[in-house]
Amino acid sequence: MSFGPSRMGAVLGITLLLASPVFAAEVTLRFSHFWPAVSGTHKQLYQVWADTVEKASGGRIRVEVYPSSTLAKPPAQYEAVRSRIADVTATVQGYTANRFPLTQVVELPGIVRDAAHGSCIIQSLYDEGLISDEYRDTRPLFLFTHGPGHIHTREKLVRQPADFAGLRIRRPTAVVGHLLDELGAQPVGMPAPQSYQSMQRGVIDGVTLPWEAALGFRINELARKHTEVGGLYTLSFVVTMNRDVYDDLPPDLRKVIDDNSGRDWSARAAAVFDRLDVVGRAAAVKAGHEIVTIEGGADNPAWKPVLDRATESYLAGMEKKGKPVRKVYARALELAAECK
Repeated sequence: MSFGPSRMGAVLGITLLLASPVFAAEVTLRFSHFWPAVSGTHKQLYQVWADTVEKASGGRIRVEVYPSSTLAKPPAQYEAVRSRIADVTATVQGYTANRFPLTQVVELPGIVRDAAHGSCIIQSLYDEGLISDEYRDTRPLFLFTHGPGHIHTREKLVRQPADFAGLRIRRPTAVVGHLLDELGAQPVGMPAPQSYQSMQRGVIDGVTLPWEAALGFRINELARKHTEVGGLYTLSFVVTMNRDVYDDLPPDLRKVIDDNSGRDWSARAAAVFDRLDVVGRAAAVKAGHEIVTIEGGADNPAWKPVLDRATESYLAGMEKKGKPVRKVYARALELAAECK
């Protein structure tokens, strides 16, 4: 059998292609977080970051994303990266008790307006070196906050602090727990992924979450009453990387990570959270839920004295431990005025 020149060229091309080595990624990063795989946060933020890094590296970095706490439980996410169980995580700093007391200043009432505003504040605090010492054992990539945290209850609508009496409310961190205690609630500590089952079983009567998380963790299916107190609290998050893993990358791949870090990704994260807050609230409205919005938010006369006490209590407690918390708090307030 004979082949013409064109057919011979095609056969030769296929033979060479088959004989060529298949180039695998030089580095595989395991990215762990606790949001559900079906959540907008996973799909619109963390998976997008992973895909962007892979593309920017020309496929030399592969990012495997592990949602739903498959590599580590929510409170252990940061430690998992420090000990190299995971290479990268997205987590709540406040889930790791006592490790980030200066960072958690942004959780205090009356500072953050929305996720874009809060993310500008927290990333600036880090960039200015005011909280960076808290992250010496990992390599932070970017910091951000969610939008305003609200109260979501199953049966009793909260209109004023007195309505918290007897209510068992999920709190995400010790700071928010102290705030709820001052308001008269019974704080119950747990990470967001446990909230649905706990409410379903009657372990708690309500939760503190932003609208984004009420949707993402399906709380809107159980809690039909919602109280919006603008500026009540917010949580800070960090996407951070194992320091040794980062240091071991060749310079050009470290640059890929650096180029996908900092203010740009902080702002991109914030945009996702603010967008999902709108979607989460709209879902509750569509379902006919009862929503009360407190006039003046954290500055409302019925709420402000209690929230001010909680703030001062936190600052005084950290000050006694020798933390420069007043300095960080003062700068956070300045940034709140500067950030758009």
